[in-house]
Amino acid sequence: MARYLDDPFHIDARGRAADTDDDDHVYDLILQVLFTSPGERVNRPEFGCGLKQMVFLPNSDALATATQQLVAGSLQRWLGEVIAVEKVEVQAVDSTLSVKVSYLRRDLGERREDVFTSGAPA
Repeated sequence: MARYLDDPFHIDARGRAADTDDDDHVYDLILQVLFTSPGERVNRPEFGCGLKQMVFLPNSDALATATQQLVAGSLQRWLGEVIAVEKVEVQAVDSTLSVKVSYLRRDLGERREDVFTSGAPA
């Protein structure tokens, strides 16, 4: 089984850079795409989908649909070799945005479903 640096980077109990397994690594990759805003990365300014900005927009069905398309497209673009996105559900309640992503891990052929949440800063 492969080992990857954990994201966010931190030091583990052994005093070394923390690592993680395949499942958590794929979760971390999706999280990076969802919550990185385009322009945030200097060497890859188009990376991300800008989901954090959606927290501050007025809640509506049109916004939810647009956000679902944005998320699905970004995940396909940046992680298309790692996962096949099957379904994206977006729910905005007050200042919290929840995104449920159903996907197929291409390396294992397993279906997964993860929920990612971001809230507005206090």
